[in-house]
Amino acid sequence: MPPRGRGRGGSRGGGGHKGQRRHFTNLEELEREKEKEERNRQWRAQRGEGGDEESGSEKSGSESSSEEESSEEEEEAGKEKEEQAKAKGVEHLIEVQNPNRVERKPKKVAELEEKDLAEAPQLSRREREELEKQRARQHYQKMHAAGKTEEARADLARLALIRKQREEQARKKEEELKAKEAERKAKAESISKALGKKT
Repeated sequence: MPPRGRGRGGSRGGGGHKGQRRHFTNLEELEREKEKEERNRQWRAQRGEGGDEESGSEKSGSESSSEEESSEEEEEAGKEKEEQAKAKGVEHLIEVQNPNRVERKPKKVAELEEKDLAEAPQLSRREREELEKQRARQHYQKMHAAGKTEEARADLARLALIRKQREEQARKKEEELKAKEAERKAKAESISKALGKKT
């Protein structure tokens, strides 16, 4: 036999939930709730009938209308849906400005295609930085080729100095060669004169 007071719903206090008191609804409260539900049901029924009549008149008018009017009907239907969505509870009495609340509206295929064509592909930060580096490098190379960068100017000055040095070296070599040839000729002449005198 199990010990008393340890099992469920032991001998003390009955089986209330975590020691809370029991709650009994009054007959008056039940009647008030029923009346309230009945009024809400009637109000919803009236709202539903009014919405059906409006959509019926729209349908009869749309048979003789053009495509522009059909798009207007879609907008009106969207407005009706918004009104119905607002009709829940007390929402229609309170204006809510929630930037995070976005109501999804059906989009046309043409609009989606236009958006896709209009939007450029979104690049990640790394891709953007890589493109910027490439553009900067190309721009620098163009400026360098045109001689507008400081590095290009320094290179051109260095090249000018090297050219001058090489020209001077070439001139000196030519002068040395001419001097050597002149010496050879002078030696050859002196030798030929010396030989000519002997004979």
